Amino acid sequence: MKSQAYRMTMLFDFYGDVLTDRQKEFYDLYYNEDLSLGEIAENYGITRQGVRDVIVRAENILTELEDKTKLIKRFHTMRGQLEQVFKDAARMAELTAHMENAELEALALRVRDTADALLKE
Repeated sequence: MKSQAYRMTMLFDFYGDVLTDRQKEFYDLYYNEDLSLGEIAENYGITRQGVRDVIVRAENILTELEDKTKLIKRFHTMRGQLEQVFKDAARMAELTAHMENAELEALALRVRDTADALLKE
């Protein structure tokens, strides 16, 4: 994966709902809002170590879920494949435009547009 922060954000996006409200809050503040452990601790009236413990526990839960399910890995694989389908369908549409086969061109354009829509979700 690209970086640790990116990986942690992806884990949170995919699996964050399994965390407690406190874990979600601290995790979000640390990784998405870029607050330090000390800043979070000060805002919540607890120790820096207490904040770290909550975040580490949340990281472990999310990492364990990904290790078991591999959803993020499959997501990236499928996204790459879908990008290739989009490129191939666009090229097919270009090639069929010159063949005077309106049905084949329409099918290629529909595949391309469907792949494009899925990539934007």
